[in-house]
Amino acid sequence: MDTLIVDDLITPAAAVTLPGLFRLRSQHSADATAYRYFDLQQQRWSDLSWREMAVQVARWQVAMQALGLQPGERVAVMVCNCPEWVIFEQAALGLGLVIVPLYVNDRPGNVAYILNDANVKLLLLESLAQWNELKGETLPAQLHLWSLASCDDSQLHSVADVLPASGAELITLEQSSDALATIVYTSGTTGRPKGVMLSHANILWNAHAGVRAVAVYSSDLFLSFLPLSHALERTIGYYLPMMTGATVAFARSVLLLAEDLITIKPTVLISVPRIYERTYAKINAQLQSPVKRKLFEWAVASGWGKFQMSQGRGHWQPVMLLHPLLQKLVAGKIMAKLGGRVRIAICGGAPMPEHVGRTFLGLGLNLLQGYGMTEFSPVASVNVAANNDPLSVGPPLPEVEVRIGKDDELLLRGPGVMLGYWNNQEVTNSMIDSDGWLHTGDKAKVEGKRLYITGRLKDVLVLANGEKVPPADVEMAISTDPLFEQVMLIGDNRPFLTALLVVNEDEMIKRNINRDAKLEEQLIVLLCECLSSFPGYAQIRRVTVVAEPWTVENEMLTPTLKLKRAKLMERHQAEIASMYEGH
Repeated sequence: MDTLIVDDLITPAAAVTLPGLFRLRSQHSADATAYRYFDLQQQRWSDLSWREMAVQVARWQVAMQALGLQPGERVAVMVCNCPEWVIFEQAALGLGLVIVPLYVNDRPGNVAYILNDANVKLLLLESLAQWNELKGETLPAQLHLWSLASCDDSQLHSVADVLPASGAELITLEQSSDALATIVYTSGTTGRPKGVMLSHANILWNAHAGVRAVAVYSSDLFLSFLPLSHALERTIGYYLPMMTGATVAFARSVLLLAEDLITIKPTVLISVPRIYERTYAKINAQLQSPVKRKLFEWAVASGWGKFQMSQGRGHWQPVMLLHPLLQKLVAGKIMAKLGGRVRIAICGGAPMPEHVGRTFLGLGLNLLQGYGMTEFSPVASVNVAANNDPLSVGPPLPEVEVRIGKDDELLLRGPGVMLGYWNNQEVTNSMIDSDGWLHTGDKAKVEGKRLYITGRLKDVLVLANGEKVPPADVEMAISTDPLFEQVMLIGDNRPFLTALLVVNEDEMIKRNINRDAKLEEQLIVLLCECLSSFPGYAQIRRVTVVAEPWTVENEMLTPTLKLKRAKLMERHQAEIASMYEGH
């Protein structure tokens, strides 16, 4: 076994499959801490060793075998990040089952669509409340339902009731590394999600390539707060630590993240830009006095100057003389709120606002931005500490080929390219060409071996959490209601979607809708009905009714009657800012 593992790192060749990786790790690091979690019953943080994890996985496998599940069948997990998420997945993978991860807060209709599309045989829920929301939906005929919480519903079985007192030996079914491991549903241009098929080899390669680009050690401690249903968190925040023998602590919730950072003191963070944007906004809100604000600005300026010099891009500046003092008075205190030990902060999933990235780099955070997509398992490129340009998404990972195609589209080729879309060969063929190039839909350029994302080929909004929403499809769905004459969706790099609306006054009168304090609430209810087939993140949370219709004459529409989005954004910037005020 020792010949398969060098310096605690398990290679894809040694693991072969994802459950093979888990088996090797549980044998090699049996007594090391695998996971840290908050025990609600005892109200304290607790640890699980790799040996203890293996015992639990074996127990769950016995319960799964009792259902008669066959290799290749799909099972789904819809719970928050916790040890049970990992246990469920590893138990299923070891039996040759295919995992379908679901977002905990997704809409019931969207969840039902995925369960039916993948013909899921077993669904793990967190609570009875989730099941009560799903009850009204049409679900697969032979769907078994488990819940982490105790329940008295005849259709939903508590895990505590189905698990045996003890497990047998851990089962790791022999499979090809190219076998399907998971189907990850991501947003589609028709409003329905598409199932991205990833193999064991896809994910193992991506995690290993990540380690080769950015070194991670068995002594590292990750704090997991992005949902494990998010491809970035699953590959880099779950399988990469397993590959290196690092420990993962599961945050209690995003709301308690600030407390958990101080308690856990992680060394590695995996995040989307929204977390840093929130922290940046919170810091700025606390800079009430002119003195505090000036000290903060100097701290960022001096730290940014040092960072630029370390990258060979900057020159010495007088403000750097104050850096040691400012580090103690300002930057050090802010970094302490992140736990004080973060040595790597990986950020991806959406573009990072330049001023936010510059601020955290200036404060001394080793912030490394990258690029990827679920269809690439998901990471394609990432900056490294010694060669970090925050305006870029870094050099491609080892073995990733990059080509700039027609209209500057970024094309990717390599071991991370998905197997295809589940039950959708036509869309697969449009995404992966005959030479194996994955068409990303993003515009890019390559300079000095670094990748720079310059825009999008298609009009797609990327929310701050990385979810992609095609506005034309959402706007078209809304326009089916005669009340809404014109609509423009807003949400690029924002925490949620909003909309500018031009309404039909006759329909307003007909439906007895008044322009009063409840107008927005009434319109949002109607929008939800229009968007019932769309995933949860494609729902609209705020709206503004615009008085003047958009026309060719007022230059808000093109001659072909398409929205001039940039001009509309400029004209209505005050209304748009108001819809996001306080977020």
